[in-house]
Amino acid sequence: MEVRAVAKYVRISPTKVRRVAIAIKGKPVEDALNLLGYMPQRSAKILAKVIRSAVANADQKPDIDVDSLSVSNIAVNQGPSLKRFRPRAMGRATKILKRTSHVTIVLAE
Repeated sequence: MEVRAVAKYVRISPTKVRRVAIAIKGKPVEDALNLLGYMPQRSAKILAKVIRSAVANADQKPDIDVDSLSVSNIAVNQGPSLKRFRPRAMGRATKILKRTSHVTIVLAE
């Protein structure tokens, strides 16, 4: 049995989230949450929140044992970018892209 949780439009770059997501893929949920608790990256808190949401989703299904869940798949895709401009020298302006992420976590027994 599988259960999933999705966080959309998270205001952090997908490359920064993927670095942390690689570290917890394939681990049991309890070990993944412990590992994320000690990581200094901002994306660690975001991933921990999505994992807790997936565990809560699994708790709603009576045929899934929550203690035996592990992180089977993590997908971090790019969402829409917010476009901003920064003033530069001699009256010019440069574009700044504030990237967003869509995080999908799948837990399996």
